Amino acid sequence: MYTWVKAFHVIAAIAWMAGLLYLPRLMVYHCAAAPGSVQSETFKLMERRLLWGIMTPAMILTWGFGLWLAWSGGFLGSAWFSGKLFAGLALSAFHGCAGRWVKDFAADKNHRTARFYRSVNELPTVLMIAIVILVIVKPF
Repeated sequence: MYTWVKAFHVIAAIAWMAGLLYLPRLMVYHCAAAPGSVQSETFKLMERRLLWGIMTPAMILTWGFGLWLAWSGGFLGSAWFSGKLFAGLALSAFHGCAGRWVKDFAADKNHRTARFYRSVNELPTVLMIAIVILVIVKPF
């Protein structure tokens, strides 16, 4: 059962990461669309569906499977797991921020620039690298 749960954890994490990397990119392009335009309304729909149809369910599954793995594998007290947990919490915080940005765009109240979304798009990548190194290498 453990290996099946691990496989589903990785699948959910990949889906979540794909969304975390794609959503800010959509927002970069959304910044160029005039509020109320057909293009802007299309971006709103894409962003909402990505957030609620893919990212949020994938995040919930990632956390559920991951915590089950940590508990059943006896990793809860491990230093590397503490680092992974912290990085996962940071990804979840980023997810929450992205949800706020989706709401801002939906209400035509975005005040951030395309450059901002390009910049923050790097954070999930850095956290993903840290998580992979912590899980595979277990440096501490």
